[in-house]
Amino acid sequence: MGIRVIKTALAALGALYTAHYLGLNPALSAGLLAILGVEATRLKGLKSAFERFAASVIGLFFASLLFMALGFQLWTISLFVLVSIPILTRVGLKDGIATSAVIVFHVYAREEVTASLIGNEIMLLLVGLGWATVINMIYMPTEEHKLAQLRHATEAQFAAIFLALAQTLRTPEHVWDGQELLNAGRLIKEGQRLAETDRENRIWGQGTAMSRYWPTYYEMRQQQLESIGLMLEQVAFVYERLPQGELTAELFDLLSGDVKSDVYEGGVEERITVLEAKFKAMPLPGTRDEFEMRAALFHLLIELKRYLAIAKRFKKQRDSLTDAVMHRMER
Repeated sequence: MGIRVIKTALAALGALYTAHYLGLNPALSAGLLAILGVEATRLKGLKSAFERFAASVIGLFFASLLFMALGFQLWTISLFVLVSIPILTRVGLKDGIATSAVIVFHVYAREEVTASLIGNEIMLLLVGLGWATVINMIYMPTEEHKLAQLRHATEAQFAAIFLALAQTLRTPEHVWDGQELLNAGRLIKEGQRLAETDRENRIWGQGTAMSRYWPTYYEMRQQQLESIGLMLEQVAFVYERLPQGELTAELFDLLSGDVKSDVYEGGVEERITVLEAKFKAMPLPGTRDEFEMRAALFHLLIELKRYLAIAKRFKKQRDSLTDAVMHRMER
């Protein structure tokens, strides 16, 4: 927020000096337009400048027609608002409504529609929005360090969840409050938000591996978190100690370490195949309760394989990154 305030002040200052130098009237409006044009990301800044400029030109055109046909009356302004807002909203320029109103009110205050006045208003737009765009493009704080921190925090929560699942399988009477699950969800949402901000700041690299990495990573974690939620449903059915439960708990112990590595190692998947063979070689359940619990463990393994498949898909995308990009990720 502090950086954005500084950028807004610089944009307004530059616009004011430029407007005074060019003799635009009122020069203060250029500063106001610059303030309206400063955005949180480069991409939003470019879109905002285009929308505000286009909306203002359209609004100036309609207002000029109304003023010349109906005169400079207060109700004419109301008619302009009644007509322009739906039109600008329909064509996707609703963010430029306020900017358009500033320009139209200038014309109304002068009570004339002349080429020089129209030129003055267009120049005010170019100066104000131009300075906002320049400041937006010059500097945007990078989110990469925060994204990396969130990644490590998310993986730590995942590891804690897997350890809790392992403990529950070994000791079914263990009570887990699930706080790590909530923390992971919060961290992933924050990561997705920052990843989108980071992507929008890469105007010249929208299709690069770097711009795709973080959105893909947090989308993977979101899918895996949903998979973990399904695992929890199956673990809830295991309310007694079972040899199969102990063996499955060992998988989660291993996974709690693997999740902190570079996303996917493959060791757990191999262990699942071995474990499934062991399950088939074991005697059949002796009671209905044992049958239901072993069935829940079987479904748990299926969901665990789906969790790993999500990581494997991400690994294929990750491998397409250059060594330089991966070096930045690992720092």
